Amino acid sequence: MLIEEIMKRDVVSLSPEHTVSDALKIMQEKKIRHLPIVSDAKGLVGVVTDRDLKEVVPSLYSGSNDANVYKLPLSDIMSENPISGHPMDFVEDAAVIFYDNQIGCLPIVSGGKLVGIITETDLLYKYIELTGVHQPGSQIEVRVPNIPGILFEVSKVFHQHKLNVLSVLVYPDKENEDNKILVIRVKTMNPLTVINGLRNNGFEVLWPNVPGIDL
Repeated sequence: MLIEEIMKRDVVSLSPEHTVSDALKIMQEKKIRHLPIVSDAKGLVGVVTDRDLKEVVPSLYSGSNDANVYKLPLSDIMSENPISGHPMDFVEDAAVIFYDNQIGCLPIVSGGKLVGIITETDLLYKYIELTGVHQPGSQIEVRVPNIPGILFEVSKVFHQHKLNVLSVLVYPDKENEDNKILVIRVKTMNPLTVINGLRNNGFEVLWPNVPGIDL
């Protein structure tokens, strides 16, 4: 999946000459937490977040009444030379950028112009959609040997039981690197039949496997 498929295209931005007061106002009006800072001459030059504003704006409990901070230009508080992405980058690569750099937003630039933005919330929502957890269903975890063709063998069991698979995630097995853990979400609220089918075909079902409950 490409970034252009999930990015917000109607991006709210300000210039380096705008003030802290301007940023506070527009963030409150638009209910956003990240503001790309754009210069007519240089394009994207910075990012201001709600955290940046909280660090300079006096707290209600601080006792400070310095109104000058509201007149500060955003160039004084913005994070300069922010990391950016391209519309044709993969969403998975963007997620790694968020993870490695611990950032909350990624401005999207094409041809030197700001064309979009994605946030950590956008990635979370997309993850939910891709995994199918927002749909009624059940999750099954299966330990399998890490060999070619094993996913096909597991999928045959679901085909035999005429179950629709919503998503499949693959994780390393922390106990044995020769195995993988398949996390499979299926479109049924009663997965007992297919669980028995998996076990009858020699697969180890890790979940659901609640002690005291005979599946």
